Amino acid sequence: MRLTRQLLILTRRGVLTPGRPDRVLRQVASILAWGAGIAGEIRQAAARSPDAIAVVDEARGEITYAALLASCERAAHVLLAQGLSPGDRVGLLCRNHLGLVELLGGASTAGVDVVLLNTGLAAAQVTEMVEREGISLVVHDEEFGGLTDGLSVPRLGEHAFLDLMDALVDADEATGRLRPPARAGRVVVLTSGTTGLPKGARRPHPRSLSGLASVLDRIPLWPRETVLLSAPIFHTWGFGALQLALAMRDTIVLQRRFDPPAALAAVAGHGCEVVFAVPVMLQRLLSHLDEVRRDAPGDAAPSLRIAAVSGSSLPPGLAPRFMAAFGPVLYNLYGSTEVSWAAIADPADLVAAPSCSGRPPHGTHIAIIGDDGSEVPDGQVGRVFVGNEMLFSGYTDGGRRERWRGLVDTGDLGHLEDGRLHLDGREDDLVISGGENVYPVELEAAIGGLPEVHDVSAFGVPDDEFGQRLVACVVPQPGANLAPDRVIERVRPLVSRQALPREVHIVDALPRNATGKVLVHELRKHFLAD
Repeated sequence: MRLTRQLLILTRRGVLTPGRPDRVLRQVASILAWGAGIAGEIRQAAARSPDAIAVVDEARGEITYAALLASCERAAHVLLAQGLSPGDRVGLLCRNHLGLVELLGGASTAGVDVVLLNTGLAAAQVTEMVEREGISLVVHDEEFGGLTDGLSVPRLGEHAFLDLMDALVDADEATGRLRPPARAGRVVVLTSGTTGLPKGARRPHPRSLSGLASVLDRIPLWPRETVLLSAPIFHTWGFGALQLALAMRDTIVLQRRFDPPAALAAVAGHGCEVVFAVPVMLQRLLSHLDEVRRDAPGDAAPSLRIAAVSGSSLPPGLAPRFMAAFGPVLYNLYGSTEVSWAAIADPADLVAAPSCSGRPPHGTHIAIIGDDGSEVPDGQVGRVFVGNEMLFSGYTDGGRRERWRGLVDTGDLGHLEDGRLHLDGREDDLVISGGENVYPVELEAAIGGLPEVHDVSAFGVPDDEFGQRLVACVVPQPGANLAPDRVIERVRPLVSRQALPREVHIVDALPRNATGKVLVHELRKHFLAD
């Protein structure tokens, strides 16, 4: 029954469609030989649609799937020529660009493991990650050369790596086609690191198209569309979005940095139907649109069919604001480095419950577990456990997450209501004030719903009298005049007594990491120092 459902989903979304028999046979053979990882996805796309544009790079231009496959094979030969063997690890410190895709495809082809390094790491953190993860070679963008100067392992700048690839252009026959490695190359994605040094999480190598079917069950992607991939590829969501786009034989538009005017220009100029992003990027797009419309009130937002986001919670009020500007096109995927996807909210879900995380897709199971180790009734808050075919196999330091009947603890608190998952915060974000449990998300939703508020974060800090007290940091909309006392009075009727903040602070911006998650520990430092 599960296989039948997967085949129905893939057929409904246009993945399994008739075509030239020779191409279809090569497409199927590519997946069977190379699996559903990056190497297999690029090969099946090149077999089925060799002349289709695979990537549009802002610096290097367009490349077809046939040319991308050839580039990935050259990248594989370069990695092997550097002394790497299947199972060795290469660290990639790169922004979103064609070279990163070629490196990922080359490593997957050669059976070399990849550690995706966060571009926001400091030099000392890069050094520690390279040593901790057993990385043998680092390939980096030129701008990150200073972060890698002190490494004890070989390193190659982006341009140097491309020069080595170019040197093989006339030697393709000598190098020959590569065979599938005995051991598929694995990918290590770092956790967000919002509370300290990121952990390395081993991603499973997809053995079939079941993962693709699960996401397509809730997000109606189609083959051969043009997508703007703005989410950082070094993060779980960006890497997953890349795999989705390659599997669908899409044209992938890449920009090294997210810039709202450039992103909107790319959507309009390349005719992008789909955008993969993180929520804070959509927030910045809306702010830019507001500025544009102040100067040109008649300007409309460019047309989109899908805006799919993940990586952090939707800021309060973002879903209705975004869909008012772009239409019912927003899809919110909740997941983590450890569990991949857990739930997906489609536009109908976000209209009915704008702050929800959605429903589990096909093949995914969610359980809300109480303190006694059993499932709790709908509406009651508990720990969120998730099970699917893409659960991580553990942290690279040997650490694990707690399991319940095969499901993995996400570290989040949440509840189910009308079949939808609602998140109530991280387990370690729970505030106990005067003996009562307080979930900051309730306050964030109330404050974020005020029209004068652009952004908000609520959290607990130590308090001599109550153990902890609830604090909110609020970013006003441009030109808005917000007073802390007034904010408290306006949300008083909207939240429970225990969720009313003791303090509200007006700030210029919230510190966020590359995927848009608020770095609460940075905000909390100011209160701990007082």
